[in-house]
Amino acid sequence: MNLTLLMYLIPSLIMFGCGVYGFLTRKNMIAIMISLELMLNSVDINFVVFNRFLFPGHFEGMFFTLFAIALAAAETALALAIIINVFRIARKVDINEINKLKF
Repeated sequence: MNLTLLMYLIPSLIMFGCGVYGFLTRKNMIAIMISLELMLNSVDINFVVFNRFLFPGHFEGMFFTLFAIALAAAETALALAIIINVFRIARKVDINEINKLKF
């Protein structure tokens, strides 16, 4: 079965839209981080799909996606460390409560 480009891009667009909606509407830092990861995964899907359809014999899109996944894992580890430290000080992970950390 030969799938068209649009059949890959529509789920990616839905994922990106859900990520943007979650990023803009959530107040919890962990939910914001999950929404950001959803947007990054949507972009990774686009890299792989466009590489497959534009340059079928090359693997540049795949390698770039692997690099982006590694970068996202490092970003997630750093963000979780920051969120844990904020929770230790403020006892909440609400974005509105971060103002308490200002000097």
